[in-house]
Amino acid sequence: MNTETTSVALTAKRCVPCEGGVPKLDRAQAEALRAQTPNWTLSEDGRKIRREWVVRNFMAGMDFLNKVAALAEEEGHHPDLHLVGYRHLAIEIWTHAIDGLSENDFILAAKIDALPIETRKSA
Repeated sequence: MNTETTSVALTAKRCVPCEGGVPKLDRAQAEALRAQTPNWTLSEDGRKIRREWVVRNFMAGMDFLNKVAALAEEEGHHPDLHLVGYRHLAIEIWTHAIDGLSENDFILAAKIDALPIETRKSA
């Protein structure tokens, strides 16, 4: 399976409203979708995905978070955003209405991966 091709397929989709009543993904389903967003990790309980970055500086982090916020609003799917120590950034995504993962979470993750970000240069 070509990860780039499948992540592009995810970015072509849109998040659909979820008010609950749909089953959350089981671990195997979540792992299959996570393979299409390889920079994201699945939580131990299989209910969330997370990605971390070290950004160039505080303003680079805020710029990226603002881009993520605009994307999340457009998609109607809102992740938890964390900026700690002025350059350590993390995003956690799950579908709150079902307290677990849905395809929407991986669609949003793939779209976040496509956003430009200024990361810290390796020393």
